[in-house]
Amino acid sequence: MLHPSYSDLMKVVNSEVEPGEAPVVNSRYSIVMATSKRARQIISGDEPLVEGKERKALSVAVEELNQGKIKILGDETD
Repeated sequence: MLHPSYSDLMKVVNSEVEPGEAPVVNSRYSIVMATSKRARQIISGDEPLVEGKERKALSVAVEELNQGKIKILGDETD
C-alpha cells in the first residue's frame, strides 16, 4: 500500500487552488505521472529535496510531493 495514499497526495497538490478554480489534479494517473517523472530525474542525478536514509527514487519522489517540495503544473490551455 502506498503511504501516503493517492487521496492524501491529491489534497496536498490541490491545496493551493482557490475556491471555484479547477483542481490541478483530479486523478491518480496525474499523481503517478508526476512522481515517476521526478523519480527519473533523481535517477539521472538530480539531488533529492528531502532528507533521509537511502531509499528508492520513487519513494523519495512521493515524499517530496507529500511535503510540497515539488509542484504539479496544470495545463495552461487559455
